Amino acid sequence: MKRRFKTAFILGAGFGKRLRPFTESLPKPLIPLWGKPLICYILDRLIKYGFERFVINTHHAHEAYFTTFPNQTWRERPLVFNYESILLDTGGGLKNIEHLLTEDEAILCHNGDVLTTMPYDRLIEFHNEKRPYFTMALRSESPQKHILLDEYGNVKDIRNILKKKNGKRLHFTGVYAVETECLKYIEPSRPISLIDILIEFIKSKPGKVKGVVIDEGNWYEVGTVESYNEIKKLDPRTFFLQ
Repeated sequence: MKRRFKTAFILGAGFGKRLRPFTESLPKPLIPLWGKPLICYILDRLIKYGFERFVINTHHAHEAYFTTFPNQTWRERPLVFNYESILLDTGGGLKNIEHLLTEDEAILCHNGDVLTTMPYDRLIEFHNEKRPYFTMALRSESPQKHILLDEYGNVKDIRNILKKKNGKRLHFTGVYAVETECLKYIEPSRPISLIDILIEFIKSKPGKVKGVVIDEGNWYEVGTVESYNEIKKLDPRTFFLQ
């Protein structure tokens, strides 16, 4: 089978307000963790799964990316920084890299504040088999179960926006696969949340937004000062950094 996933998109443009003061002069993916920027652990994990190229959107303190990666590479893989003059949010940022994806059939998207040891190949295999527009990596255990999934793997609702009832409620990990052809349906140069895009596809293109439950491995979100301080206490040797 032709290898379809070569590029990963890491969302790195947000202000990281809940992580201040650590993010006053740094974007969230560059805050230090165990002696390296947070994003380096994400990149290393993705490299282990064969990803060859990384696109990172930037806005807040965007010059810090070029200071951290002066050669715009990491472990000899290219890093492509895509600056947003206005913050385009999670959905608009994805649309804004469309011109960089002309040779990519599908990409993996990864929030820049998520550390996980989940097996990405489970997500990729499911997506390649089903070929929806989006496949969301989901987990069973979390206090924030905002995704409603039916027995066929279709996402039926997010945050109860559509008031759907039947299905299993699950947690969205911030990791998802995207079929690049669907980007043509998203309006360009407009700040928009990924949630709004997914809801529209759920309503207008049934079966095109799916989810796969991946409970294996660890999952951490470095979203607040409290979570950051707790994660720093972990022993990286017992996490996933060997």
